[in-house]
Amino acid sequence: MPPRPGPRARTQFGVEVPSPCRIAVDRTLIQEILEVVEQAAIASAELTGLGLKNEADAAAVEAMRKRMGTIAMQGRIVIGEGERDEAPMLYIGEEVGSGTGPGVDFAVDPCEGTNLCANSQRGSMAVLAASDRGGLFNAPDFYMKKLAAPPAAKGKVDIRKSATENIAILSEALGLAPSELTIVVMDRARHKDLIAEIRATGARVQPISDGDVQAAIACGFAGTGTHCLMGIGAAPEGVISAAAMRALGGHFQGQLVYDPAVAQTSEWEGLTREGNLARLAEMGISDPDKVYEAEELASGENVVFAGSGITDGLLFHGVKFEKDCVRTSSLVISTLDNTARFTNTVHIKPGAQSIALR
Repeated sequence: MPPRPGPRARTQFGVEVPSPCRIAVDRTLIQEILEVVEQAAIASAELTGLGLKNEADAAAVEAMRKRMGTIAMQGRIVIGEGERDEAPMLYIGEEVGSGTGPGVDFAVDPCEGTNLCANSQRGSMAVLAASDRGGLFNAPDFYMKKLAAPPAAKGKVDIRKSATENIAILSEALGLAPSELTIVVMDRARHKDLIAEIRATGARVQPISDGDVQAAIACGFAGTGTHCLMGIGAAPEGVISAAAMRALGGHFQGQLVYDPAVAQTSEWEGLTREGNLARLAEMGISDPDKVYEAEELASGENVVFAGSGITDGLLFHGVKFEKDCVRTSSLVISTLDNTARFTNTVHIKPGAQSIALR
């Protein structure tokens, strides 16, 4: 027999990216990834409602990093907790895993919605996206204008259109009157005009304080009562949302925001539009106004999203602590086998004597 051809190189944003020696994301790795987000969720949930958002985040980071270290892979963090000098673990560029095995890139948010966790509010979760090397966009720590919608509206709605136009398209695609549509928007001053425009169409607005990843993914499932996500949020979380929506076949687009006058956030106090453009250029982003599709933000051959609830939310329950066990509720979406698995796991404590069947 002739020798098997070597792995073909892929191209991402005009750069040739060599494929790893074997499929990076396989079914065994998917199970390991599930356990990674479960452990992060449990660690963070132990501090739910205590008002300790930084401590809850740190606990989730440590637990996620520890579980990743046991996986036979050459893992790399492409979106994480910041650069090395700002974050001791899960920093951008950190290598994770055993150091042997396939190459895997990760975008992680160990405690998405730290304020939600600290205040015991709905929607906090541990999330990550994984792909073969080069398969996830290295999103800068900027803001991103986002548009998420159900599969029926994929390629029909467009982030370059107005909210009014997109709601009309969404209404036709879903067969629902505008008054039957619910649009999720982050509750921020920058969205005042957007919210007014949405309501002028007759559609309903559901403001959220934090955690737009879960809201974006909810658009991919019928029956959640969430039909669209609009507005500006963090760019790294946009990549994680894109990975999930690509696997679901839903619509997701993102466009970087670099103008402080548009972002309207105290975090950018003292920064300028010109300075931010220069930062993007240094990162190799030559077209700062480019609209990214889900398939560009998560371009890998095999892409996996995994999330585990810290507090109750739209898609799954939060962590439940019981005398003899801890219960987690999670979701794994994969392009490998085109599945979305909702998983309820019972983590049995040593010496357990009574575990209720639910």
